[in-house]
Parts: sequence; C-alpha cells; structure tokens
Amino acid sequence: MKSLHYLLMKTHTNVNRWILGQASTLGLSPGQPKILECLIARGECNQKTIAADCEIEQATVGSILSRMERDGLVCRTRREGNRRSLYVSLTPRGRHLGEQMQEIFRQADDMVCANLTAEQQEQLEALLETVLASVVPERKEVLA
Repeated sequence: MKSLHYLLMKTHTNVNRWILGQASTLGLSPGQPKILECLIARGECNQKTIAADCEIEQATVGSILSRMERDGLVCRTRREGNRRSLYVSLTPRGRHLGEQMQEIFRQADDMVCANLTAEQQEQLEALLETVLASVVPERKEVLA
C-alpha cells in the first residue's frame, strides 16, 4: 500500500499539472490562476491578503502581480489615508480570464470526483478539511 502523504502529493501534482496546462492555453503562468480566483472571490484586496489566501510568499505575489499588471490583468492603487498598502483589483480582461479559470477549476473538481458518489464527495471534502486543520493550526478554528 502506498503511504497517505505519497497519495496526497501525487494527486496534487497531477491535478495541478492539468490545471496549469489549461491555464497556459489562456496565456496564464503558474501563480496567476489562484490570484485571479482570489480576486474574483474577494474583490479588491491588498497583497498581504492575496498571499495568505493563495499560500504564496508576499514577495512572490509581488512579482506575479507585476507581470499581471504589465499584461493588463490587474491594477494596483493606493487608498487615501493608507500610503503603505497597494490594493489590487481585476481589470475587465483579468475578470474575463478569472471567469474562464473558474470553469477550469470546476472541470478539475468534476474530474477528481468523477468516480465518487455525491456522498463520497461530501465525505472527501470533510476529510480533507479535517486533514488540513491538523497541518495548518489556524484552520482548527474554522472547523470548531
């Protein structure tokens, strides 16, 4: 029997590879799809929030956002009274690509759950939330 960590790693690698392959057909590079997803879900937010949501280092988010801004996917602005933080929002082009990524993410979910019943899918989601809470302590509060 293969170990659990191996199965988790293998599943993540293969699903992520498929998603990034689909994203590349839209001209997106790694890191950009999850930032688009974050901005669609949250609307305008700062770089620190994006980094936390996407599980990416803040400096790396800054680099990705620079490329996204150059490519016309996001714009960064300062708010009156807060000169230290840049707030990021989607451009119309970024929103369009984000919506296309949402469809790709939905297809990935469908692919992952293709051989599961609805009940098994719910169980899988609950189990993954529990596993995540055990490896990321602040998630325990979400489940309580």
